[in-house]
Amino acid sequence: MPQTAARQVVANSARDRILLTAHDLFYKEGIRATGIDRVIADSGVAKLTFYRHFPSKHALVLAFLDYRHVRWMIWFNDALQRNGGAARGVAALAPALAEWFGSADYRGCAFINSVGELGGSEPDVAAIARAHKQDMIAAIANLMPGSRTRVRDANALGMLVDGAIIRAQMDGSPATVLKAFDRAVKALMAGGD
Repeated sequence: MPQTAARQVVANSARDRILLTAHDLFYKEGIRATGIDRVIADSGVAKLTFYRHFPSKHALVLAFLDYRHVRWMIWFNDALQRNGGAARGVAALAPALAEWFGSADYRGCAFINSVGELGGSEPDVAAIARAHKQDMIAAIANLMPGSRTRVRDANALGMLVDGAIIRAQMDGSPATVLKAFDRAVKALMAGGD
């Protein structure tokens, strides 16, 4: 999801400024690498103001993930529709992902990254990430006609999406990743039972 999509909330309040600053820093530099003092300084709020809105870094991380989930799902559903939606079916996935992978600020999935950083020590983070992935899979299922294998196929496609996200982050070559992704999607959908 391009950062501009994530910034659709206007940072009028101190809370919004803190949240948007944390969003950008956590996504770009990582949660563990970003200290509260940096968020406070970059958001231009006083320490007391920060703690009035977010009593702990944990609370800020959960708010960041909630914000990211809402913004990303809006973007994902819109991108799927821009690329043909249910009329085009799962063929809409690759061009939607291409929009995201090609953005200058692409750094992978905030949820996969967060679980990688914090999952073992923060069960709330892992739970939010699982819920996010279930919503992503539901959006993928909405591209598919009803069938007895729809849920199973949507889950498999979700795994392919996650794999493509990670490979695009590691390889730095979205075109190659998307070509392999498209091939895997076609093979999965042609496989039947």
